[in-house]
Amino acid sequence: MKKLESTWYNMVGVLTAIAVVAGIALAYVNSITREPIAAIQKQTLANGIKVVLQSESLTVEATDTLASDVIVYRTTNGNAVQVTDKKGFGGDLTVLVGFAEDGSILGYQVLQSSETPGLGAKADTWFREGKGSILGRNPGNENLTVKKDGGDVDAITASTITSRAFLRCINGAYAALQGNNPADAHSGASAQAHQDNSQPVGEPLAADSLQTDTTKL
Repeated sequence: MKKLESTWYNMVGVLTAIAVVAGIALAYVNSITREPIAAIQKQTLANGIKVVLQSESLTVEATDTLASDVIVYRTTNGNAVQVTDKKGFGGDLTVLVGFAEDGSILGYQVLQSSETPGLGAKADTWFREGKGSILGRNPGNENLTVKKDGGDVDAITASTITSRAFLRCINGAYAALQGNNPADAHSGASAQAHQDNSQPVGEPLAADSLQTDTTKL
């Protein structure tokens, strides 16, 4: 078999063929993993809503999408708000917050984080206990910002940027729940509500099955 000559045209042809084959392979892998990944993300979100509202059984009655980074889940057992802050130390930080009827915080769960392992990643537990705890507190009555900014919440040790991003999520979630512009306490994005069956934009965790008037979890 004659050896392929090492010319510019032959090299371009070989590289093009490799790129086409690689593209087809990636498309195939994506096609067979898309649905399983979406199902896992959907279940993660459903479980998160139960955790932050401290309820094993509830129904999502409505979903409001505010701008591209704030989603309110109105349920039979309280309200959960998902907020993404794009100014975390390592990038986007997405937090799901559960509120009681009086506006106090029932619980929270970090859904997405790009923070430094061992430091910023502590946001998942730091704000549940001790001087950093926000549980049971009401953002409408208390200054839930880090002490360096005049608030009364202890920042994560050596992770002030992450702490600020996390607390912006908390305050933005409360503002959205009260019908205020999340930008006032969050990210500067305009807030225009799209009721019930709207599709979240830029949502890190898919929640298609939750975009209905009454969804039992």
